Amino acid sequence: MLIIGIAGGSGSGKTTVVKKIMDSLPRQSVTVIPQDAYYMDNGHLAPEERTKINFDHPSSIEFNLLIKHLDMLTKNETVSMPIYNYVTCSRAKETIEIKPTQIIIIEGILVMTNKRLRDKMDIKVFVDADSDDRLMRIIRRDMEERGRSYVETLDHYKKWVKPMHQTFIEPTKKFADVIIPQGGKNHVAIDILSSKIHQFLLT
Repeated sequence: MLIIGIAGGSGSGKTTVVKKIMDSLPRQSVTVIPQDAYYMDNGHLAPEERTKINFDHPSSIEFNLLIKHLDMLTKNETVSMPIYNYVTCSRAKETIEIKPTQIIIIEGILVMTNKRLRDKMDIKVFVDADSDDRLMRIIRRDMEERGRSYVETLDHYKKWVKPMHQTFIEPTKKFADVIIPQGGKNHVAIDILSSKIHQFLLT
């Protein structure tokens, strides 16, 4: 089993990179575990309290459960991955069954901030992008998918996203084996990474 961690700032293009890697591989050989599925369940909080949740801080992630599930997969065991709802800040009663595959991709802004998780990665990737480009993607995503207004999104970016990126996420670039500038637009870097994965599948 090859475990790949893909980190980078919010709106950097991680999802695009993951999709392009998956498109180059046999579908049955790869599984993606999104960090976002492992946000702490805060459905018990009042609506006004939910607006104060810092989704860009490592403490917002239940890393123990994520690591437990990864360990189970490496032991060829099936896991039940949570489903997280950003609007309600809670986990659904339903889960997604994840089966072991040859390639496991763990993707999210904070996946390389946790040393225990980081040490389990065979390849560590950091997707880099210009801060203005990231902000534009964040505005579009938060308004379309998370129910925030334009003003709320900008306030959230200024209060949480930008400072947390500078404090926790950007520093993890030093742990990366591969840095992909320009996100999903960097076809050369993605092709090189995909070739490395193909080599593993052939061994």
